[in-house]
Amino acid sequence: MQRIILDKLFFILYGAVMVVVYLIALPFLLFISKRKSKYRVSIPARFFLKKNPPLEADGIWFHSCSFGEARAIYPLLDALPTKLLRLSTTTQTGYEAIASKQSEQSRYLPFEPLLFGWIKPQKVLVVMEAEFWYLLFALAHQRGAKTLLINARMSDRSFPKYQRMAWLYRRIFYHIDEVYAQSALDKERLEALGAKSVQVIGNIKLANIATASKHLSKPKALLVCAASTHEGEEQIILDAFASLKQEEPDARLLVVPRHPERFTKVTEMVKAFAKEHHYRWHNYSENEAFNADIVVVDVLGELVNLYAIADIVILGGAFVPVGGHNAAEAAQFGCKIISGEHYFNQRDIFGMIEGIAIVTPSNLSRRLQQHAQLIPTRIRQRTDIQPILESIQREI
Repeated sequence: MQRIILDKLFFILYGAVMVVVYLIALPFLLFISKRKSKYRVSIPARFFLKKNPPLEADGIWFHSCSFGEARAIYPLLDALPTKLLRLSTTTQTGYEAIASKQSEQSRYLPFEPLLFGWIKPQKVLVVMEAEFWYLLFALAHQRGAKTLLINARMSDRSFPKYQRMAWLYRRIFYHIDEVYAQSALDKERLEALGAKSVQVIGNIKLANIATASKHLSKPKALLVCAASTHEGEEQIILDAFASLKQEEPDARLLVVPRHPERFTKVTEMVKAFAKEHHYRWHNYSENEAFNADIVVVDVLGELVNLYAIADIVILGGAFVPVGGHNAAEAAQFGCKIISGEHYFNQRDIFGMIEGIAIVTPSNLSRRLQQHAQLIPTRIRQRTDIQPILESIQREI
């Protein structure tokens, strides 16, 4: 009884605080939505409910954040009745991914105070990874949904931060019925924060890895793919590629920035670099041939197709402290993979793949020049999503 009373008091206090935060943030949000093109749809939808009506009731509601997370739930979505699917996200690229699966019932998740009047009763709420919104879980739970947290992880870097806010996460986990963790270590850490009914099933991004959607013609040269690169990584990779070109003049490089808003900046960087080194280059959106020294892949959805023809993949997001990206999509083709050391968000996936070479930025050039010593990668095991599906299907 005392726990119920404490939860009600916390619910009221938290809701009041978030309303105040929302009101204070309104002028800033209006400014950002007008100045930043990538937020012109998401901010009005999330913070002002523009063209963002509630999801229909009595469905199976999946919430994910990024493009990668949204793509990872596709196997679950494909196994469930389309008419029951309710999908939400917080990012533009995430929205593009979910809308391709269920266009009529895909939404941007509103900011927490707006959820009071937005959430309708659902059969199940399934949330991906680390989307720990207290009111999302609390309101959905109170209105009858079975609540699941899937692909849950707690990295070495983030766990101390969560521990400092353990009082908040205990209240969040109070409203989560089941947790499906990536590893035994994640399970231990999640339980320390108050999670219950935790089951280890591995990373669901390995359950059904995206395959090539079309066949590309591979050039008769060593093809290096710099995949999902972030700020501060492209220059490191370009310098390493220049060293490789001294030994293998025919080598070619594909640069695939992680975020679309950086396409222009990376293009300008490559343009200047190519001019300095007398390399040929072009944008993939203008020419899909691989007949230049460097190609900037400034489109979405092509990365797996590029992995299928790449000899070497330099996987971004780990040469700077971002956390790394999913190596399984490249490993399924046996690509030789080089990663930086900061892959803390992909620890479980990396542990399931043989052959990934981990290097520091200063050693990338040497490792790339020694590519003949790299071994083709191989996925050791896949993940079984059946326990999640069985839990959901019990509520249908």
